[in-house]
Amino acid sequence: MLSIYAPAALIPVVKAYLAEEPRLDELIDLHDFLSVRPASSAMHFIIRPKQGIMHPVDWQSALPPYLLPEEIPFNRENLLGLIFAKLGNEEKMATWLTGNKTLLRELNLIASLQQGAPADPADLVSNAHPFEEYRFCHNSAILHHYAATEHNFDPNKTHYFYQEALNCAPNGEHAAFSAKHFAGFLLDMGETDQAEHVLQQALPYALSDDALIELKATLCQVWMKKLVVPYDQALLENLKNSLWEVLQYYQQQQRGDEEALTLIHAAQIAHYSESFAESLGYINRAIQVFQEKEIPELCAQAHYRRALLLYTWAKKGSPQFFKGALDSFKEAVAVFTREDAPEVFAEIQQYLGIIYAEMPDEALKRSMWAAISSSAFHEALAFYTKDRHPYEYAMVCNHFGNALAKYPASVHTDNFEKALFYYNEALEIRTAAAFPIERAATLLNYVEACWNLNLEGKGAASDKALFENMLAKVQEALALTNDSQVRDEANQQLERLENLRQTLATESEYYA
Repeated sequence: MLSIYAPAALIPVVKAYLAEEPRLDELIDLHDFLSVRPASSAMHFIIRPKQGIMHPVDWQSALPPYLLPEEIPFNRENLLGLIFAKLGNEEKMATWLTGNKTLLRELNLIASLQQGAPADPADLVSNAHPFEEYRFCHNSAILHHYAATEHNFDPNKTHYFYQEALNCAPNGEHAAFSAKHFAGFLLDMGETDQAEHVLQQALPYALSDDALIELKATLCQVWMKKLVVPYDQALLENLKNSLWEVLQYYQQQQRGDEEALTLIHAAQIAHYSESFAESLGYINRAIQVFQEKEIPELCAQAHYRRALLLYTWAKKGSPQFFKGALDSFKEAVAVFTREDAPEVFAEIQQYLGIIYAEMPDEALKRSMWAAISSSAFHEALAFYTKDRHPYEYAMVCNHFGNALAKYPASVHTDNFEKALFYYNEALEIRTAAAFPIERAATLLNYVEACWNLNLEGKGAASDKALFENMLAKVQEALALTNDSQVRDEANQQLERLENLRQTLATESEYYA
């Protein structure tokens, strides 16, 4: 809903203007600006006798971050044109602003941004007034950033205009506003260090609590991009504290959407810190908010995060959480379908394949789960093909091999032979030069599966060939990495192979 904040003397005038359009007053909250503080939203107007119509800085992202003139003359036409612009009624907006082509052109630019349509920065004009010069630079950056097409996007110009906007910002509040969107652009370009620098420079000069919180929220996004395994504990702690501060502020402001999105980030950080119960509390609250607001896409995203959390928790020794992970993945895949979000769909299918293979259940159901698991892996491989997504293809093949080794014994096929096929597929991609750690893990998975092969009736030559194959793969794994976990597993396999060699030596002089 729109809000107008005006001095008591002007409120009757505003009411008379609103009465020009039937029932328009029902869509407007009218306040005395001396008694109520305007929120930082583009959906609010401030009217002052001398300055005219003004807008607070839109920290709530109610509209695209395009800045209108600092002071717009207060009259019936301008006020009603602005109101209908904010309400999305472009026809009425144009009717009231026929006499103010300049403002109409700017409002059309905002409409284009809102609709995701291209907009030409050449339509912008400036004059010598300091705020207008800043506004020109900021808006030029915004149009280059958000309204460019694939063919005319110019990152150098975008960077230049954002930097110039920071250089000529009239105060810390507007500098912070430009810095927030500049950092978002830098994040899009993969320049995380520079994005962090821009935000850190703006933080000390932010004039309002809104500005400070939004800069910190954006800084959290930068820090999350910088997280890599093994996680920097100091960075995790900074993220945890900053997200909590942002979350508390959003709760106080009753900004439910932003609160829920921040809860997802907080859940992710708690997940990385292995504070699983804390993470689950955050993500469950986020799901509740999105369900209440009926935002299925964000609810599905939250379910996806919840599923990953419960999956990790289950893999860490609490298999009872596989069922919860399964339920949340199903909620997510109902929105992230094969047609609408094929990559997310494929990733979820991979996790479903793993869960159905590992989920504890009675023996009678295990064969059914194995069939569903296999089908899920084939769905994932239909998207992650060897030629288009080689890294992901190898990852899915490795997991499929592990799953096959856990399936109940099959009457018609040897699951372990099938597992070796998928391990070999993964090893074709996971070369020693490109992916040494991943290759070492797959080599050891291959060797583990070999112990279960059915070689009955194949003779001593098969035993000999298999032994040499297993030994070579363990030795290669040892040579690939110094990772302690991988080396411990490889050494255990070497010990088992030595015991096998001694056993075979008694049966054949070849091994003597």
